[in-house]
Amino acid sequence: MKRVFSQISMMTRLMVLIFTMLPMVASATVAESGQKTDAIPAEDYALYDQVVTSKFLTSATQLVVIDRTTQFRLSPDQKGPTTLGAFQEREYFDGELPADLIREFTAINRQPSRLEGRFHFGVTYRFATGDKLEEPEVSLARPVTVAGARPAQAPSALGRMAFSRVARSLQNGHALLYAEVLRPDGTGAGFLVWFRRQGRSWTLFDTEVAWTIQPQWTPEEGPLLAP
Repeated sequence: MKRVFSQISMMTRLMVLIFTMLPMVASATVAESGQKTDAIPAEDYALYDQVVTSKFLTSATQLVVIDRTTQFRLSPDQKGPTTLGAFQEREYFDGELPADLIREFTAINRQPSRLEGRFHFGVTYRFATGDKLEEPEVSLARPVTVAGARPAQAPSALGRMAFSRVARSLQNGHALLYAEVLRPDGTGAGFLVWFRRQGRSWTLFDTEVAWTIQPQWTPEEGPLLAP
């Protein structure tokens, strides 16, 4: 009889220990999951690079300013993260985006994440936080010199760019991200960029304009043409 009571007592203490440890394990799991969600995978920067080089860079661009944190909206006047309803209402890409890709995009872009100095688009860039430029910390490209050319007085800046997190479909065959550029004159545009996987590489498949701000002009003045 004493042996039975002893076994019951040991089982009781074991159960108490298990229930005591469960909240700690759950908390650690949540914390670990949060860290993984916030960290931007290194392979995503290759997609950012493709967007910059194919859609924004010109031969005159010498500097790109990038928001340090990712965007979770699809227009400057949007309040709060992007929702599934916003995609259904706008029917981006004529409604042909895979449903699981849209769900992943809205899920992964509920809060901003920190971008790191892992871009490789061949032009010097700096991060910006709020209204301030951070100290130069990334200069991956050497300045290109042309024989007989005069040194530039100031670098030709692309504008201020911002990116969302990269969403991927369940089978990793599609990827979607948002990119925008705001220029000092108040003009700019935002784009959704759809990638498709071909073998081991990603191909920029299609681009959708989410919003655009054009230069202000009157009929008497005529449009402002880029030099």
